[in-house]
This record gives sequence, structure tokens and C-alpha cells, in this order.
Amino acid sequence: MADAERESSGRSVIARLLATWFGCGYVPYAPGTAGTLGAIPLYLALRPCGHAAVAFAALVLTGVGIWAANVFASELGQKDPQVIVIDEVAGVLLTLSVAPPTWAALAAGVVLFRVFDQTKPWPAGPAERNLPGGWGIVLDDVAAGVWGALGLAALHAAGIL
Repeated sequence: MADAERESSGRSVIARLLATWFGCGYVPYAPGTAGTLGAIPLYLALRPCGHAAVAFAALVLTGVGIWAANVFASELGQKDPQVIVIDEVAGVLLTLSVAPPTWAALAAGVVLFRVFDQTKPWPAGPAERNLPGGWGIVLDDVAAGVWGALGLAALHAAGIL
């Protein structure tokens, strides 16, 4: 195998692993929910480091996710394949970056993120429709993550969480 083929093959494997969040995207029913839940171990590992660490991870995964989603979607020949779930990981981490360190806040953050990911309030819907490749795949979920963070912060400020 030539060096270029080996490099391309390795790039493809890495993109697939990341884009599917280590296989969560292959869950046959509700892969987006599986990807969201697959982010929880990373969140729990980062939570003791503070809100900024969780937000930073969301930012890093947004960038990495755009690349991985673009590569893997291109290989599959699809605009937004359901198996790509790194966008859910980045989005839910953004939501959880404002969560108080309780199980109730974790559960509320996951639910809020999934609601906003499904309903696609502005600018999520236009981002998904109008941005090319990995940008559209990932940034609509990042927008949903911002809405989730706002909802979670409002619940916390209201004393509900």
C-alpha cells in the first residue's frame, strides 16, 4: 500500500470513529440520542474541572466534528447521515457547560438539548439547510446546544435546578 493510500485510510478510520462517536451512531434506533448519551462519560470526566473545561471540550469537538463529519459524510455520499453523532456530543456538552453539578441538571440538560436538536429553532434550522458539509451537520447542533444552555441557565436561575 502506498503512503498516500495508508494516510487516506488512516484519516478515514479516524474520521469514522470520531463522527460516529466511537460507534454510538450505529445504534439502529435514535442514533442522535445514543450520541447524546455517549457524551455523558466525557462530561462526567470534565465536570470536576469546571464549566470552562466542559465549554472548551465542546469548542474543540465542534472543530474536530466539522472535519470528521465532512470527511465521513463525503465518503458515504450523503448530506447529513444519521450515523454521524459527534455533532450531538458537541451540542450537549455546550448545553451542559452551564449545568450545576447535579444529576437533575444533567438529566434536564440532556432533555433540553434533545428538544432543541429536534425542533431546530433559529439559527439551527437555517444552519442545517444552508451550510455546506460538516459545517451544516455540526453547527445546527451547536445552535441547539446554545438554546439548551440558555434553558438550563434559566431553570437554575429560577431555583428549579
